Amino acid sequence: MTARERARFARRRWRGRLGRWRLLLLAVVATGVVGGLGWLFWFSDLLAVDRVSVQGASVLTDAEVVRAAGVSPGTPLATVDLDRTAAQVAELAPVADVDVTRDWPATLRIELTEREPVAVVVAESRYEALDREGVLFRGYARPPARLPLVRGGALPAGDSDGAVRADALREVASVVVALDPDVAARVDHVEVASLDAIELVLRSGARVRWGSAEESAFKARVLAGLMRVPAAVYDVSAPGFPTTSG
Repeated sequence: MTARERARFARRRWRGRLGRWRLLLLAVVATGVVGGLGWLFWFSDLLAVDRVSVQGASVLTDAEVVRAAGVSPGTPLATVDLDRTAAQVAELAPVADVDVTRDWPATLRIELTEREPVAVVVAESRYEALDREGVLFRGYARPPARLPLVRGGALPAGDSDGAVRADALREVASVVVALDPDVAARVDHVEVASLDAIELVLRSGARVRWGSAEESAFKARVLAGLMRVPAAVYDVSAPGFPTTSG
């Protein structure tokens, strides 16, 4: 082997070693970067929760929402279980929907949609808001004048776990939601003898025999037409064959 060939061979070997060292160095740097980012996101105080932002709360206070979320200040933002946090907030009765997101670098954002009342349940001098799904979610010192009342004493007591009463509340809610706004404004209260025997008592004293909550949208349209004629009783329990009397 000539001197020139030996020199060429040595250079090739050196370049091979240099390439391997470069790869090793890149691997070390990449590992350091990944480790550093992991430390930054999962352990560092630099990206820890220092603020919980609550939006959409009016019935609830921000403090009640933050307490339900259960996320302590200083918790690394990346480690917060968003689904679990949302589920905990959703357990608050006034919450209809909730979305929890991260707002980097250090804010946890909670956006609520609260339930809207469609009626007020009266029981033992207590007034509770009823939403369109039949959920009781807040109390009132006195009932809002714009909402129809549901006499709690008229609701079925049900079994020990309250399932029948819960069903009755859902039925009442679906009836009230179906009413034309002008008709709803004339309702004093709702009585529920059973799930198939719902009655509306108007402010005039007239009564509406509604029956069950089935076909409530149809019954509401029929009732709006019937009420053009004064009567003591409006019966829309069979909406295809409505009657009036008195």
